[in-house]
Amino acid sequence: MDLRLVPAAVAVWAVAAWAVGAGPGAVLVVAVVSVVVGGAAAGRFRALALVAVVVAAVAASTAWRLGDVQATPVAELAASRERVTVQAQVVRDGRVFESVGSQGTVVGLLVLRVEDRHGRVHGVRDPVTAFLRDAHEDLVVGRRLVLQGRLGPPGDHRDTATLQVTRRSAVQGAAWWWSASERVRAGVRSSVDHAPPAPSALVPALVVGDDAALPDRVEEEFRRTGLTHLLAVSGTNLTIVLAMVLAVARAGRAPPRLLLVIGLLGVVGFVLLARPEPSVLRAAGMGVVGLAALGLGSRGGIRALCVAVVALLFCDPWLSRAVGFVLSVCATAGILLLAPPFVRALERWLPRWAAIAVAVPLAAQAACTPVIAAISAEVSIVAVVANVLAAPVVAPATVLGLLAGLVDLVSPAAASVLGTGAAACAGWIVLVAHHAASLPGASLVWSRPWWSLLVLVPVALWWGWRAAPHPVLVVGLCLGLVVAMVRPPSPGWPPPGWVMVACDVGQGDATVIRSGEDEAVVVDAGMEPADVDRCLRGLGVRRVPALVLTHGDADHVGGRSGVVAGRDVGVVLVGRPGVAVDGVPTRTLARGDRFTVGDVTADVLWPRAAAAGSARARADLDRNGASVVLRVRVQGVVLMLTGDVGEVEQDRLARSGTDLRADVLKVAHHGSADTSSRFTEAVGASVATISVGADNDYGHPTATALRMLRDAGMQTHRTDEEGDVAVVARYGRLSVVARGSGQRSR
Repeated sequence: MDLRLVPAAVAVWAVAAWAVGAGPGAVLVVAVVSVVVGGAAAGRFRALALVAVVVAAVAASTAWRLGDVQATPVAELAASRERVTVQAQVVRDGRVFESVGSQGTVVGLLVLRVEDRHGRVHGVRDPVTAFLRDAHEDLVVGRRLVLQGRLGPPGDHRDTATLQVTRRSAVQGAAWWWSASERVRAGVRSSVDHAPPAPSALVPALVVGDDAALPDRVEEEFRRTGLTHLLAVSGTNLTIVLAMVLAVARAGRAPPRLLLVIGLLGVVGFVLLARPEPSVLRAAGMGVVGLAALGLGSRGGIRALCVAVVALLFCDPWLSRAVGFVLSVCATAGILLLAPPFVRALERWLPRWAAIAVAVPLAAQAACTPVIAAISAEVSIVAVVANVLAAPVVAPATVLGLLAGLVDLVSPAAASVLGTGAAACAGWIVLVAHHAASLPGASLVWSRPWWSLLVLVPVALWWGWRAAPHPVLVVGLCLGLVVAMVRPPSPGWPPPGWVMVACDVGQGDATVIRSGEDEAVVVDAGMEPADVDRCLRGLGVRRVPALVLTHGDADHVGGRSGVVAGRDVGVVLVGRPGVAVDGVPTRTLARGDRFTVGDVTADVLWPRAAAAGSARARADLDRNGASVVLRVRVQGVVLMLTGDVGEVEQDRLARSGTDLRADVLKVAHHGSADTSSRFTEAVGASVATISVGADNDYGHPTATALRMLRDAGMQTHRTDEEGDVAVVARYGRLSVVARGSGQRSR
């Protein structure tokens, strides 16, 4: 196999990743040095000369782009945070995002004209990311408009600035090709709008990468099962589209040269539909690699992959740091290098189609595993199985969805029929993701360094390749994998008799209260979905009758999709409106309320009821002082769960005459100094848990809070030091078990 281009691609990648964070001067020096090295090596060391030439080209491109960004008037205005009026063209579709209690829109713009507050006008062509209040669904690629707002420093190296928009004009029409592509995209959406919500939202994601309507629960299930790549435009999407286009052209007996033209037009059309964003351009390159591999075999595919990497980094050096680019290249390389030997080994006892169906996702997942572990600290166990089950319907869903979008231009009724077929295929994928994500062992938390997988994965692959020709060994390994997914080994965890667990979710809160077999009430969800999901899986929680979100801070609600992933959630309980979970009913709590779920009975002690829409309600929204405070009784143990309420609210509760006595206190606000000694003494708990992140920037838990708990006679347990902390009630005694730390008696 010809691998001479591999060193050049690796060198270019390393240089680009360094260069985008350096100054243009230093990068230009690297380009000049590379030219000199290339010239000196051209005679005898051709391989070195090739590496030097491509490095020089990418370094020069990066230096030019960095200098161009820094020299523009927009960058100067952004540095002083000037108020400006800009004329701009949309280059990335506006995307609506949920802020707690409100909505906003983020959109990518190409600024064509900028006027500062002194009336000076500059003609430019600078990329800017703009943020607008409320939802703006008319901001689609190609349209032009005028905006007023304040410039600020860029949040992305590819941007010149950010723009906080205060006013905007109506949009003007786009060029015909953008209008046509938007019409097809709208046709894809409308052709499936009669289907259930999840499949109808997945079809546009499969066809053109439009996942805006996809529920958070489905996104989280796809993440757990290694199906996230289906939600973004990838080389697979382009390969499917091109295969369909070329099949039609061959059926019409188009000559070879016309096939090439049709293929290029197919690529252009795909980019217009999916938008020319970095991920789409990457997909176009990787899709061409897939076609090259089909025609030339893995040898030609590796060459094409290296050329694609160099070309894409030359056009956009910032791709070198993009997670999607890394995963795309790794998956493509894995398929080209690892899939063929596994196919040959499995073909000894499986039909070729079955061998390919197993080998391709296995190769792609193995190549991506170290990268995924570095990003999420998780390794998906069920990914290969989920991809094998989902793969047969991905192409039909994509093709039918695209055809529905095109047919909708002339016959919406016929498009709806095609959309029904696409939605049925998408429904199967959603079903696979849901059931696979619900398995307790769907993924494995990887606490060791990610680079250790660079050794372990090749070793595992070698043993798997040796076992592949032997059906008995393969079946045995598969059965063992199934057992691990359905009932993963977890010695000593959860501890028998557990009633409450303070989950280790970093600098955030997530508390689990056991309400029955395989079910629990969850109070808050931490910042990251993966953290609370890991904790619930470790406890074997499959149903959540009630999810209580004490208040709207991100470290309490950001991970709520991790609670929903693969689980049935009955109701979301909140203290103030503004936080919700897609597809789950929401109910507002106030002081004096009580709810009972299985073995759990909870009294709401705070916040006080406020008239809907009143100034008081709006002022309290998302403040720590509006946190839900619960006094919970479960299996004879009383828990005091305090959210983030501060000293003022705690003192009010202590003076109110409410019975605050409890066996366990969940310390408020991660052990902040803003706490009341009177309240702490009134609770009189023997055990206190503090949910807090290691080495956090807030100094939590504070010495003041720890001293107050100690003076009150409470035994304190911290998630930053002990991990998940379980409160256990057995034989009339209360004890605490920390995951991996042994048991400490009361």
